[in-house]
Amino acid sequence: MTENRPTAVVTGATGGMGAVIVRDLVRTHRVIALGRRADALAALAEETGAETRRLDVTDRDALAALAAELDRVDVLVHAAALGDHISVEDATEDDWTRMLSTNVVAPSLLTRALLPQLRESVATVIFIGSGAGSKAVPGSVVYTASKHALRAVADVLRLDEEKHRMRVVTIAPGQTDTPMLRAGIPAENYAAERYIQPSTVAASVRYVVDLPDDAHITDIALRPRQEIARL
Repeated sequence: MTENRPTAVVTGATGGMGAVIVRDLVRTHRVIALGRRADALAALAEETGAETRRLDVTDRDALAALAAELDRVDVLVHAAALGDHISVEDATEDDWTRMLSTNVVAPSLLTRALLPQLRESVATVIFIGSGAGSKAVPGSVVYTASKHALRAVADVLRLDEEKHRMRVVTIAPGQTDTPMLRAGIPAENYAAERYIQPSTVAASVRYVVDLPDDAHITDIALRPRQEIARL
């Protein structure tokens, strides 16, 4: 039964990190899993029992409808993201608009839409950032800029909502074994065991969610045990 459970909303639920976060949180929460791929959402719902919504996080009307539907939100995890390896020279206006819309604007607007519920429940808001949010990645200007901006959103939100005792956390993984990472590395050079596993990111989300009420972790930086040069 989910009626008496706290409610968690997870974006990017069909991605490499988001799906694993959903699988972990359903043990203790009513989970609303948001994603764009209907087939993956259906499989996730059957496997975990999570409530799924096919939703593009850049769709303002869909975000407003979701907010109107939910009476309570105790945990909000922003895991949806796009990532491309594009230089300043090669980045087009469309590249900038597409990635900033998904990686920065969408989580900001979803958080704003859910603020009444988040304040009422003294919620925890978790932004899945990146090592690129604090360290520039050569040849990856759009993604790097978006993750720097996302960290700024989290930092300002934390200050603005301190009076409501909301916890706002940035979890910033380094290179993580996801389809996004695999797409940017030649298969012959890829060794999954060298990268952070999505389950480790989910464990960090769990740690933050389960933290006693008297404390607030603001930033978690996850790095592979051995830093790996980008190929």
